[in-house]
Order: sequence, then C-alpha cells, then structure tokens
Amino acid sequence: MQKTTMEETAVSTKKQRTIPDYLGIVARGICMGASDIVPGVSGGTMAFILGIYEELIDSIRTIGQPHFLQAVLKFRLKDAFQILNWEFLLSVALGIFIAIITLSHALENLLVNQPVFLWSFFFGLVLASVFVVSKRIKQWQPPLFAVLLAGAVAAYLLVGLVPVHTPNAWWFLILSGAVASCALILPGISGAFLLVLLGKYQYVLGSVNDLRGGDLAAAVPLIFVGIGAVIGLITFAQVLGWLFNKYHDLTVALLIGLMVGSLRKIWPWKMDLEWLRDATGQFVLNSDGHKLVIEQANVLPDFSSSAAFAELGIALVLALVGISVILLVDRLAARLEATDQ
Repeated sequence: MQKTTMEETAVSTKKQRTIPDYLGIVARGICMGASDIVPGVSGGTMAFILGIYEELIDSIRTIGQPHFLQAVLKFRLKDAFQILNWEFLLSVALGIFIAIITLSHALENLLVNQPVFLWSFFFGLVLASVFVVSKRIKQWQPPLFAVLLAGAVAAYLLVGLVPVHTPNAWWFLILSGAVASCALILPGISGAFLLVLLGKYQYVLGSVNDLRGGDLAAAVPLIFVGIGAVIGLITFAQVLGWLFNKYHDLTVALLIGLMVGSLRKIWPWKMDLEWLRDATGQFVLNSDGHKLVIEQANVLPDFSSSAAFAELGIALVLALVGISVILLVDRLAARLEATDQ
C-alpha cells in the first residue's frame, strides 16, 4: 500500500505539457549545454535562471528512488515510465546534446580568439543571475548570509586551483564524468571547469570535435565520461533533493554564494601564467594549434590605446546584453508562472 502511494505521488508531480512546452524545455537544455561547454559557467546556473532547476533535481532524483528501481528490476516498464518524468528529462538531455554537437567548436574558437568578449557576456549572465536567484529567498537572515559567504569563498578558492596531469584510462574518464556531472546541476561551479582541473577538458572537447569530423573511435572516451556522468547525476541529485526539501533557503543561499565566487573565473581580462605541457615538456595544443592555458591571473582592462578602449566598450555592451537576457528571461518566467496559476 505504501509503495502504491509513493508511485502515485511520483506520477502526480509530473506536469502536463504540450509539444510547444517541451520544445521550450529543449531550448532551455540548449542554454544549459552551451553554458557547460565554457569552463567557468554552470549549466546548473542556467537551469536555476530558466525556472527548471528544482524539477530537474527531483526528476533525476527519482531514478535512484526504491520505487522506481523496483519497477525496473521487476520489468514493470509501464510503471517505471509513469514514475519517471522522462519526457522532461529527455527534452533537457536533447537540448544539451544539440548544444554540445553544434556549439562546441564555435565556443572553443571564441575562447581562443575572442576570450574577453565571450567572458564579458557570461560575466553579465552570472552577475544578473545572482540578483534573480536571490529573490527566491523571501526573508534574508544572518545564517543565510553566513552560508552565502561560505559558498562564495569555497567557489573563489576552487576556481583558482591549477589543473593536474591525469591519465586517460577508462576508470579516470568515468570518475571525471561523475565529478563534472555534479557541477552540471550545481549552480556556480562549472562542469567544464572541473574537467579542466582534472586535466580532461581538452581531451573531451577534442573527442567531441573528432566525432563531429567522422572519427567514430572518438566516441569511446565520451561513452566512459557519459557513464560517469549518469552515476554522478543520480547520486548527487539525491543529496541536493534532500537539501531542498529540508533546508530550502539555506541551500539557495549556498548556491548563490557559489555563483558569486565563480565570478573570479569568468572575469574577462586575464594574464596567461602557465600552459599545459605533456610528459616530455612540450606544450599541449588544442584543435586549432593554440597552447592550452592552465593558469591565469585577473587583471584590469588596458587603457593604453584607442583599440583597448574600443575592446572595453564592446565588452561592456556584451556584459549588459548578458544582464538584459537574464532579466528578460526572469520576467518571462514570472509571467508564465502567473499564467499557469
């Protein structure tokens, strides 16, 4: 009787959506995927902003729940699909996949050739996100500010770490996928950046681009990373779901702090300090033949020339565009929520 009640509860939480609604979820997934490609920007942040974060956590969390696992192990597939919010998860996953396949090469080029402009846009996105997400807490109290500060300090220190040299063995690819996937649903911490720290970002991004070029062998490391990602997502979603249910405002405050601390990583103006080298001491190059930077220092904009002033002006405009996008999305989400009620 208890099992039936849990299954009915799980089914009842699934929202009734039309095809245009699911296309909107796919679009949100594309935004998440585009964010996760860039080291320093979190897809979880985009999910938070776009109003699907808590549903995403609850949906992923269902996969690890006993009533769902029992239905799968007993081959009650109809019950399993009724319990799982699979339409929503499939739409999000499809959007992320589309972004990775279509945008990875373009974003990689922008990171190399126009880093100031790309970082400026994302800096505006995350900065506005802090304001938008903070409205989810109705009454701020001292403990919430303390948790926010702790999250900001933790993220600030984390994004300042230097990447390490690691193996390309299958077990480490699975581990890397698991760690990075936790950041996929954790606002403020970028899964791509964690791959950088683990020494696997360029390897994975190169595999994606090789696969796009027709090299089917490049799919093997991506499969191992994907296996790890699934394990990490399901496991970490249990923790986040529990925190949201028990300590909602504290959890939101912590996530806001992580976003604030992550601004260190996406500051547009940087000085390269160290580049990745292989075991022989040679520089590791990306797919475009550029050296892969592993350590940078944030610096102030250059004011020494008219070209520098022009770059600063464009960067500020792009940051304002990023801020405007988030504020517009927040307003649209509020209208849609009011319409649903």
